[in-house]
Amino acid sequence: MQRRSFIRNSSLTIASLALLDKKSLAAFLAAPAWNIKMLTKNIGIFTEKGGTIAFYLSDEGAVVVDAQFPDSAQHLIDELKKKCEKPFRLLINTHHHGDHTSGNIAFKGLVPHVLAHANSKANQQRVAKEQNKEDKQLLPDQVFTNLWSEKVGKEKISLHYYGAGHTNGDSLVHFEKANILHMGDLVFNRKHPYIDKKAGASISNWIKLLEKTTATFSKKTQYVCGHSGNGYDVLLNKDDLIAFRNYLENVLTFTESEIKAGKSKDEILKATEIPGSPEWKGEGIARPLTAAYEELTAK
Repeated sequence: MQRRSFIRNSSLTIASLALLDKKSLAAFLAAPAWNIKMLTKNIGIFTEKGGTIAFYLSDEGAVVVDAQFPDSAQHLIDELKKKCEKPFRLLINTHHHGDHTSGNIAFKGLVPHVLAHANSKANQQRVAKEQNKEDKQLLPDQVFTNLWSEKVGKEKISLHYYGAGHTNGDSLVHFEKANILHMGDLVFNRKHPYIDKKAGASISNWIKLLEKTTATFSKKTQYVCGHSGNGYDVLLNKDDLIAFRNYLENVLTFTESEIKAGKSKDEILKATEIPGSPEWKGEGIARPLTAAYEELTAK
């Protein structure tokens, strides 16, 4: 899926086109860039580009968690309309980043409410104003601070806030009966995370947040994360959360040791691996190292 999406959204060369005959090429380009995977009879995930979307189909309508981008959100909307005759019931944003909320606008006029943490709404408003895109953003009209719960159809949906992590407004979305927890970007599965210090991110509290999550939810809980590295899934278990928690701790420990050794920020950013967490590899290592350096040297 990721390969098809990448090629479709990139400039195809004549050489690459020549590798396929006309029939194969037509079939390749006709295949949807997105993928829907059902986790239960009425709860599924949608992947295309941006953060993983979760959805719940009930006799009271569809609940959607995150919205990616306008075009991919429209693909989801079209597919859910085929699966559920009821109108959309609720759109939830796990946090404010554009690869999770730009698609909100596609739900305008379709969903009666958009729900997010209060800090997430404030961040959405700030970014939209900074980018002069206020007319292109459908902002949350409902917010919560620590806990929000509501029964929708046969499922109870609860949103939890455990403090700053990836941003200062990340929500955990729990489908309680199915025991499926959407973590948004509070877990990057074997992929170096973006840590938004401008939006109040805290690596030290993120570690505590993950510890609280694994202590609160059961061993049978199925976790969904926003992003994963090549060859890894967005569906996780408790061990994956613990591994990411350990990765964040290793990021802080390594950065602190380098600072104490007299290394400059530029020297620290030359690292190619986080000691103790070799599974997190590839591009993007400068993101967590920069955030850790800023956090550890803040006055």
